[in-house]
Amino acid sequence: MQQFSQYMLNELQINPASAGKDEYADVRSNNRYQWSGITDAPRTYYLSCHGPITKKHMGLGMNLYTDIVGPTRRVGLDVCYAYHMQVKKDVFLSMGISAGILQWGIDGSKITLHDQGDPSLMNTYQTAYVPNFGAGIYFHKKDKFYFGFSAPQLYQSPIPLYTTGQNNSNLVTHFNLNGAYKFAIDDDFKIEPAFLVKYAFPAPPEIDLNIRALYKESFWIGGGYRVKDAFTVMVGYMYQNFLMLGYSYDITTSNIRKYSSGTHEILLGLRFSRKQAPTWNGKE
Repeated sequence: MQQFSQYMLNELQINPASAGKDEYADVRSNNRYQWSGITDAPRTYYLSCHGPITKKHMGLGMNLYTDIVGPTRRVGLDVCYAYHMQVKKDVFLSMGISAGILQWGIDGSKITLHDQGDPSLMNTYQTAYVPNFGAGIYFHKKDKFYFGFSAPQLYQSPIPLYTTGQNNSNLVTHFNLNGAYKFAIDDDFKIEPAFLVKYAFPAPPEIDLNIRALYKESFWIGGGYRVKDAFTVMVGYMYQNFLMLGYSYDITTSNIRKYSSGTHEILLGLRFSRKQAPTWNGKE
């Protein structure tokens, strides 16, 4: 699963059950440049969009992403569907599924082999296509809180990159647990702590803890901690409830800090709805 420090600003990339949870259509783009200063360091580009089918209590969405790490590249496209059940006023329990396709690629020309002439790694670009499925549940109250659990890559599909030799590569099921709660300080200020726990066997769990201070839901500043990996600082602005811009910088705490100046992440977002349209020109 892709790693983002501003995960609380793009929930669809974590959980398909969040598709169409609001009354507007939403488009988000995340761009992450990890470990600046290291050659062929990870780069991730992510585009998501989703919106509601209000009368049917449903939502549809799409995720398109590219993940580049050294000689490897992963390109994915997922389509998401969610159904939202109203528990009480403004409180919903949502269930969602996703289905898509992944393209895995590896550039053999960028790999230095211990045994030259190894036929299992040719000096060419190899690709393979595999299906991908996911599911999730999502409990939320508008502008107050949300808690979700999801399982991307439910199907552990083999990845047939090479036809020679034994191929033991396959997708691994990931599990995500995330949530956030907004505490109102007064009419203008709010505090929002958030968390994300990711797990994929046999790796240890990854834990992200973040907190933001928001002013009039338009400007925010915050920070976070990824256990045993990095501290994060972030800032963002929402223009007329329509255009969002967010930036975060990771200060690496692992041994990689000796070689990297940090990680940069930029988020852009757009909202579309008839209800919001008057505010785009500054009219309420």
